Amino acid sequence: MKIAYFINQYPKVSHSFIRREILALERAGFEVQRFALRGWADPLVDPDDVTEQRKTFYVLRHGWQGLIGALIAQFFRTPFAFLQALRLAWSMSRGSGRSLPYHLVYVAEACRMLAQLRQRPVDHVHAHFGTNSSEIVMLARTMGGAPYSFTVHGPEEFDQPTALHLGTKIERAAFVAAISSFGRSQLYRWVAHAHWKRIQVVHCGLEKSFHEGAERTVLTDTPRLVCVGRLCEQKGQLILLEAVHLLKGKGVHFELVLAGDGEMREELEAMIHRYGLQDNVRITGWISSQQVREEMLAARAMVLASFAEGLPVVIMEAMALGRPVVTTTVAGIPELVRHGQDGWLVAPGDVEALACALAEALSCDISRMQEMGARARLRVNARHDIDVEAGKLARLFRGQA
Repeated sequence: MKIAYFINQYPKVSHSFIRREILALERAGFEVQRFALRGWADPLVDPDDVTEQRKTFYVLRHGWQGLIGALIAQFFRTPFAFLQALRLAWSMSRGSGRSLPYHLVYVAEACRMLAQLRQRPVDHVHAHFGTNSSEIVMLARTMGGAPYSFTVHGPEEFDQPTALHLGTKIERAAFVAAISSFGRSQLYRWVAHAHWKRIQVVHCGLEKSFHEGAERTVLTDTPRLVCVGRLCEQKGQLILLEAVHLLKGKGVHFELVLAGDGEMREELEAMIHRYGLQDNVRITGWISSQQVREEMLAARAMVLASFAEGLPVVIMEAMALGRPVVTTTVAGIPELVRHGQDGWLVAPGDVEALACALAEALSCDISRMQEMGARARLRVNARHDIDVEAGKLARLFRGQA
């Protein structure tokens, strides 16, 4: 079966889970074409991402000339369907956070993808995220393209479901994948009960190669914590610094590694200096998957103080490496992490509770930490094997053929 994947930006440091999914489907016998709007010139640190970049067709690579040419050709090819797509784009712009011109550009982008797919036809198109990528594949379907589906991750889709017209996208899709039961419940809210059956839970998955041999590594007794993620508001790094500032004031010894980069780096660096945490906190910038693995293995626990999430892949990765996690009770996280068994769960935004959990993780007897890490590894391997999860997608794709 031939399928196409469509992503707004690919490959991307924070989108390694999409790459794993695509490769797993190819192992299962699918022929997968990669489509993205942008990403052809992005500097990449992971060799696997460099390989994916070479395989991806970029819709915007030739600028307006490519879009306008494809739009005109599509109009003459299917004028009635083209006008239907324009009408759909207009309806999607109503109440949207983006004005009509943006949605007309989505029509042009859909035309550009269809022009490429005419040369290499596929049976199905799958998008990741319920934002503009899912609208573009929906518009392509309206103009005669293959059936489409999309995966919803959150939290953006949960923050603005009406502006994104999630209900319309779900109703027109062959199926929709949610990465957690929580995510599925949020999608149920925006469609009639008759459409619920097309919303299925498909977890993000991990490859065995990522955690292979990790069970033989010794959990460090060094008081080091690692937080992996984009430096942004929703990941809660500011409140994490507040919490470790409390720990330092109580004389607790620790090292915190913030593995990642992002728009809030300057603000975080300013807070580190203001609190005198320069000797305790290190920011790595963007690092490869292998470097993330090394940082996790060098820590006794992984911490993620998120305010909003879907179900973070970095939590799965830490657990697969046998590292307990300290995180918050948001979205799908409690479906995976069990308080006191695999790590610690705290209410989001509660600085004191977070500081207490971190203090316990830092002072906990190493044998107990190893036991928690072993339980975490077993749990995540049972729930998030990429080949198992890709198999769920494969059955859904074949059901549309």
